[in-house]
Amino acid sequence: MEQRHLGRTGLRVSRLGLGTLTWGRDTDEHDAAEQLKAFWDAGGTLVDTADVYGGGEAEYLLGRLIDDRGGLVPRRELVISTKAGSVPDPDRRTDGSRGHLLAALDASLARLGTDYVDLWLLHAFDPHTPLEESLHALDIAVRSGRARYVGVSNFCGWQLAKAGTWQLGGDRTRLAGTQMEYSLLQRGVEREVLPAALDLGLGLLPSSPLGRGVLTGKYRHGTPTDSRGGSEALAPFVEPYLDETAGRIVDAVRTAADGLATTPLQVALAWVRDRPGVTAPIIGARNAQQLAAALSVESLSLPDEICRALDDVSAPVHRYPDHDWSTL
Repeated sequence: MEQRHLGRTGLRVSRLGLGTLTWGRDTDEHDAAEQLKAFWDAGGTLVDTADVYGGGEAEYLLGRLIDDRGGLVPRRELVISTKAGSVPDPDRRTDGSRGHLLAALDASLARLGTDYVDLWLLHAFDPHTPLEESLHALDIAVRSGRARYVGVSNFCGWQLAKAGTWQLGGDRTRLAGTQMEYSLLQRGVEREVLPAALDLGLGLLPSSPLGRGVLTGKYRHGTPTDSRGGSEALAPFVEPYLDETAGRIVDAVRTAADGLATTPLQVALAWVRDRPGVTAPIIGARNAQQLAAALSVESLSLPDEICRALDDVSAPVHRYPDHDWSTL
């Protein structure tokens, strides 16, 4: 699998990442092992997790599967990314305090069974904690050797620009990347987040690159019982992308796939993988068979005319001040 640098850093990662959102909840150890082995065999290196995935079980499962604990994949050949800051509190969704973040990192390392993570991200912006305090935790993590590179996730444009610029000053660790949802069904990052990331030299790691599974076409004629949309826990996650607008985009992806003798999954994934500023989309598969279908996109590059057609049918409305005012 092709390797790419994460932003303006020396960190190289595979241009597809393996997500672990469902590990420890819907994906058991056997299926997780099959996925990780298939991903590694295909040349994949970037594995994405978070301290809250499966209530910590995702990190624990991943730790059991790397060779520091007699697992099946060498730790040194993986780029492990995890996140901290999300908390299971309905009154306070995020805790970006330095104390919480560093304690969460230590707990992540214990579950993973490793001394360091390659990439550590703030999971979300905390409006109740000074941003400089949250970012200081990133600096401490790098200086102490607990994290090699750092970044943020789910920051809007001004938040990302402020964080990235702050880290460029003084004796601070520059941000390497940002993880955001990005797909043909969700192009909101193109308004301000992606321009900020490009300007600051951050690599973008798109989550849900298949539109929460909708872009595969599996929901065109109903909701399969074995899909995320058919799951009690994840149905609300999928439902926003089952409207008429999404249906038109899914139909366009299917038409492109038919013309290229490939699958809607491959078309949608290739589109986001090769967008400017993107380093590696994160794939969350239910089993090894689904993952294999996603990994097969490595050999596909979309023709320019197909990309333009998909751009047009999925184009978000960007008006003042996102576009040059003189053209409005």
